[in-house]
Amino acid sequence: MISWEDFEKVELRVGTVVRVEPFPEARKPAWKVWVDFGEPLGVKKTSAQITAHYTAETLIGRQVVCVTNFPPKQIGKFLSEILITGFPDEQGAVVLIGPDQSVPNGARLF
Repeated sequence: MISWEDFEKVELRVGTVVRVEPFPEARKPAWKVWVDFGEPLGVKKTSAQITAHYTAETLIGRQVVCVTNFPPKQIGKFLSEILITGFPDEQGAVVLIGPDQSVPNGARLF
């Protein structure tokens, strides 16, 4: 079991995908994704292995839930600043999570 204080350490925030690019250098198929969290966080980027269910076109404008307080991680020549969250489907491919209604960018999950 974890305490409420442990849970509060993880910043799960919603943002809107504003840019997507291929990431051909990645070991596994992935997108480079930029997510806008509004002020004060602004736009953060990550690489995401979500190509099984999502195209660049279906990602743009979608709200996603991300961990925003991990330290940046270098992935090849790309610096990942956030972690987009999801669940595995029956084949292990990621299915994204997000709000079922529009909410303000940067809103924190509680």
